[in-house]
Amino acid sequence: MSRRYAIYDVFTDRRLAGNPLAVVFDADGLDDVQLQAIASEFNLSETVFVQRANKPAHTAKVRIFTAGYELPFAGHPTVGAAIAIAEMLNGGDARPLDLVSVLEEKIGPVRCAVTIPATGASFAEFDLPRKSVHLDAVLERQSIAEAFGLKPTQIGFENHVPSLWSAGVAFVMVPVHDLLAASDAEFDPAIWQRCVPFAEGRLAAAYLYCRGGVNHLARFHARMFAPEMGIKEDPATGAAVAALSGAIQFFDQMVDGHHPILVEQGVEMGRPSLIHLHLDIAAGQIAGARIGGQAIRIASGILEL
Repeated sequence: MSRRYAIYDVFTDRRLAGNPLAVVFDADGLDDVQLQAIASEFNLSETVFVQRANKPAHTAKVRIFTAGYELPFAGHPTVGAAIAIAEMLNGGDARPLDLVSVLEEKIGPVRCAVTIPATGASFAEFDLPRKSVHLDAVLERQSIAEAFGLKPTQIGFENHVPSLWSAGVAFVMVPVHDLLAASDAEFDPAIWQRCVPFAEGRLAAAYLYCRGGVNHLARFHARMFAPEMGIKEDPATGAAVAALSGAIQFFDQMVDGHHPILVEQGVEMGRPSLIHLHLDIAAGQIAGARIGGQAIRIASGILEL
């Protein structure tokens, strides 16, 4: 059976930037072994498989796989899948379109708002299906510094210190002093595996961040490393930004109201990405959070399966 697929660059408005994603349509009838094999064949950080929704009111069911295993939730696959499905339903028309869809993911239903412009890259934004939570962990500054080839004094800024957070996927948040420290970091997965905990069934990934950015609009600059996922470095990680939302509120204690935050990632890889994070703060707590970004199709074809 032939199955359509498309490749999108996500969290960017230009091709050959952002984070590439494979989207396989018509994925009903494929078992877990086949889904994993196809994801391994694409060998991207994630591949999304689009299937019929379990509930008629929902747009689609999506399965998200890395080259090694399935994820319950991930940000750039959610944004990319929402846009890919919307553009497919739009039939390739150039007319602008705004719509709301619900994608069934392992973590639960994810509500997405999609905007397809007359020209240029489409934009999607989704409500976080789970708020970021702070997980208990013993994190030693010296060991973490060694894992990044940095000095202990370069780890942390203001009152931000290493901490473990999850909004569906666990990440150790590693604040560093400035952009220079972020750029100089050289990740050693062997040291990392010895100094960080397992969380939610697997070794926690690393999300290094600092204030500011190369892009003057960015509030934070970030890099992501996930040896457990087989990812040497990731150019854009929505699930990590979802987790980061909890750390930002915890350390910065933002006032009540709406806070738009732009996070840049992938700069050091030559694949700059921009991830939009929106936080609604009420009574000193995160009342709601959304993540969004653009995506643009770079390729399409047929799987002969």
